[in-house]
Amino acid sequence: MKLNLPNILTILRLLAAPGVAVMFLYFTRPWADWFALVLFVGAAITDFLDGYLARAWKQESRLGAMLDPIADKAMVVIALLVITGFSGMNPWLLLPATAIIFREVFVSGLREFLGDTAGTLKVTNLAKWKTFTQMVAIAVLFAKGAFEHFLIEQTIGMDQELIDAILAGEVADEVGLRWKEFGWDICWYGGITLLWIAAILTLITGWDYFQKAKPYLRENE
Repeated sequence: MKLNLPNILTILRLLAAPGVAVMFLYFTRPWADWFALVLFVGAAITDFLDGYLARAWKQESRLGAMLDPIADKAMVVIALLVITGFSGMNPWLLLPATAIIFREVFVSGLREFLGDTAGTLKVTNLAKWKTFTQMVAIAVLFAKGAFEHFLIEQTIGMDQELIDAILAGEVADEVGLRWKEFGWDICWYGGITLLWIAAILTLITGWDYFQKAKPYLRENE
């Protein structure tokens, strides 16, 4: 087993996956949301870099091929657990998150069962777009958490009538509350839309992998 820069980047991405959840143990919100966002985006960038460098420098290895999909799945699954947990198990988040996690576990089980023949389940271009959409959606939803907490903090001590007046533009917006609500709306609806798109792509690619694996699942006669 040889360590090179592409493999080190992959290992760092794998370690960053639980690090996203740890941010919420040691920091208060909204800082935890921002730190998780920065860590997640940084790790997502390495997903492109490690593969690009491995091909460019001809440093592709069995270790990298094994760790890369594990790191991707760990990042997505742990981040989705954190987001759904802090969103009060909102069904608009929970349903696509459940579909994504189910598919990732299902395909991982297929690959484990197929063993040496798992090469038949090679990553497709659609699967790459699926992963990209998942990561963008998760990053946007982490940003939504930060805007949400800023909104909560800045309305403490205000009565509801004053909050409504600020949001309606009837009162001078000294604290920038309306802009934070606007940012929250964009992150929330944009993140939800992207997550549903990612879930649909996830299920399509999962079905495709299952169809490719079916010949190897037939009982010997």
